[in-house]
Amino acid sequence: MTDQSKILDGVKVVDLSTFVTGGFCSAMLANQGAEVVKVEQPGYGDAVRHTGPPFIQGESPYYWSLNYGKKSLELDLKNDAAKEALYELVAEADVFVQNFRPGTAERLDVDYETLGEYNDDLVYLAISAFGQTGPWRERSGYDLLIQGMSGIMSVTGEEGRQPVKVGLPMTDLITAMWAAFGTMTALYRREQTGEGEYIDLGMLEATLPWLTKQAGMVFAGEEPRRMGTKDPVLAPYQTFETKDGYINVCILNEKLWGELCEAIDRPDLPEDDRFEVNADRVDHLDELEAEIESTLREKTTEEWIRVIAEDAGVPAGPVYDVEEALDNPQIDARGTITSIEHPELGEIPVIEHPLRYGEADSGFDLPPPLLGEHNRAVFRELGYDEAEIDALADAGAFGDQDGDE
Repeated sequence: MTDQSKILDGVKVVDLSTFVTGGFCSAMLANQGAEVVKVEQPGYGDAVRHTGPPFIQGESPYYWSLNYGKKSLELDLKNDAAKEALYELVAEADVFVQNFRPGTAERLDVDYETLGEYNDDLVYLAISAFGQTGPWRERSGYDLLIQGMSGIMSVTGEEGRQPVKVGLPMTDLITAMWAAFGTMTALYRREQTGEGEYIDLGMLEATLPWLTKQAGMVFAGEEPRRMGTKDPVLAPYQTFETKDGYINVCILNEKLWGELCEAIDRPDLPEDDRFEVNADRVDHLDELEAEIESTLREKTTEEWIRVIAEDAGVPAGPVYDVEEALDNPQIDARGTITSIEHPELGEIPVIEHPLRYGEADSGFDLPPPLLGEHNRAVFRELGYDEAEIDALADAGAFGDQDGDE
């Protein structure tokens, strides 16, 4: 960390969301310096706390990855005292995040119109599966459903086999990144106009712009298909088997094609009419794969990386497992995996976010919070004295929990 300030220092976020879409969004904001107060169901919290295995002494590392840098506040939103306390918290906030099914925020009295009575320049972010309007607005939805309905699964997997989902909760994370981007642009607009903003973000619509290449094919009257690791418009641009594993090779132009063939000692390939230019290679993908893979199987992945990527400068890389992805010379040199002190577990790992500024700081200052860890601290910062916080606890605002000491 440096002595430079963070871009979102002084910005307060009240986050009522659960799981990934709102959670990763507010973690991105926390990484940039925002104070994020995570409002959770008393006694249970965000359901992602219980998502596993694995667990480490009862804690979910999956929960950690979405909640570094935040404070946890338990509030029973069916309790009048808790609701009034939330309104006081919102009155001092800049951003409010929720990912309820449409209609739920209104039933809980935490909709944009209600909160606007307490804070008229609030940036209010409403995330849902399908948005706040349209015939599907009241449907629930999760990543798997959106991967299927967005077309992603139709182009993921091997040709002639069952569609498969991407191995990450991809559409949750896509939506979270749009959410963070929308929040930042709304805050920028507020700086210019002094006005708050309401953001209606649906997961399905959030995912469609990411189709890029495949959408372009549809616009041109073509039908995208599942191609494994092959690419519909570039060749070779795929995964190949080596003697001991796999290697990805990315050829985007004829210069690189010639350099690859030279590096793997296959000068015959560019001379073959089937493989002369990219369009030819795309038309003969299977034959091209067989020719290249027959050569790449002669050496290990590490040997080919040295020959192709390091010596020849051709884009190529190994297919790492997750442990290797988290622990390799490049990631170590960049300091991407760090650690932070957890209140019960000691040092725990952190995957730092990637924005590196020349004139500003970033990074997580707080560990993922214990449930209700900041019940009292949040209200002390609002100006409550201990008697007033005791009264909140006695009224059941924190559920059966008394809060932090």
